[in-house]
Amino acid sequence: MKRLFGTAAVVLSAALTLTACGGGDPLTSASASPATTGSGSGSGSGGGRAVVGSFDFPESVLLASIYAQALESKGVTVEEKPNIGSREIVYDQVKSGGLTVLPEYNGALLAFIDPKTTAASKDEVNDELKAKLPAEVEILDSAAAEDKDSLTVTKESATKYKLTTIEDLAKISKQNAVGGPPEFKKRREAQFKDVYGLEFKEWKPTGATTADAVKSGTVLTGNVFTTDPKIVLNDLVPLEDPKNVFSAQNVTPLVNKAAANDTVRTTLNAISAKLDTQTLVDMMKRVAVDKDDAAVVAKDWLTKNGLAS
Repeated sequence: MKRLFGTAAVVLSAALTLTACGGGDPLTSASASPATTGSGSGSGSGGGRAVVGSFDFPESVLLASIYAQALESKGVTVEEKPNIGSREIVYDQVKSGGLTVLPEYNGALLAFIDPKTTAASKDEVNDELKAKLPAEVEILDSAAAEDKDSLTVTKESATKYKLTTIEDLAKISKQNAVGGPPEFKKRREAQFKDVYGLEFKEWKPTGATTADAVKSGTVLTGNVFTTDPKIVLNDLVPLEDPKNVFSAQNVTPLVNKAAANDTVRTTLNAISAKLDTQTLVDMMKRVAVDKDDAAVVAKDWLTKNGLAS
C-alpha cells in the first residue's frame, strides 16, 4: 500500500491562507496533517489509484485521512492533497479529475451548486444533488455524521439580548459584527437579509478564530460549526434556525465518476455507514483540543470499526 503527498497542494494552501478558508471550519490547523506511510506511483495491488483531497480546515483533513487510510487498506494507491483551499477552488478539481475523492457536506455543496435551493433534510438535499450535479461527479452515501453551520453567540449575549433563534438577531444586527470564513459574506449576506432581515454592521473574516472571536466579543455572532469543541469549552450558544437557512450538512463523499472504481465506492460507503455526529465531535476534540495528529486519530477510528488493519 502506498500513499503519495501532493507538494503542489501544500504550496497552494500557503498561498491561499490569507484569502480563503475551507468553507470554513473555525478550528485551527494544528496537528491536522496526515502521517506519511510511503511514496510511489501506479496501481496498488489491483485496487487502482485515487487522489484524495481536502478543504483547508482540520475536520476536512481528518475525514480525508480516514478515506485515504481506508482505501489504502483495500489495496488502493493513494495520493493525499490536504489543505487545498475553499470549495470555490476544490470543487473544480474533483470535476476535472485532478481529485478522485473529496469529503463534502451535502447541504453546503448543494447551496454552492444552487444558491436558491430550499431543500432542508438529508434526503431532500441528496435528491437535488443527484439531479443537479454535473455528469463528471457524483455523491456517494451520506453519513449520519453532520457538521452544521450555525450562528453562535456567547451565553451572556443570549441572555442580554434575549437571543434564541437567528431571527432574534434582526433587532441588533445593524449595530454589531458577524464573523466567519472569508467567503461567508458572499455566500450568506443576501440570504440572511431575505430570510431573517439581518443586516450586520460589519462582516469580519475571522476564519479559524471565529469561536474565539465570539468569546472575546470581537464579533457578536459567528459562523461556528456544530462539531467544534469550542462551543462547549467556551460556553457558546448556537442559535436555532427555524427557517432552515442552514440545511442538512451530512458528511458525504464527492467523487469523480470516471476515476472512482468499485473499490473506492464500496470502501467510502462503508465509512459513511459507521460515522455518526458524536464520533466526529469526539475525534475533533482529539485533533483541536488534545492536539493529536489527524492521521493517528483517523487510524484509531478505522481500526476500532474494522475498516482498516
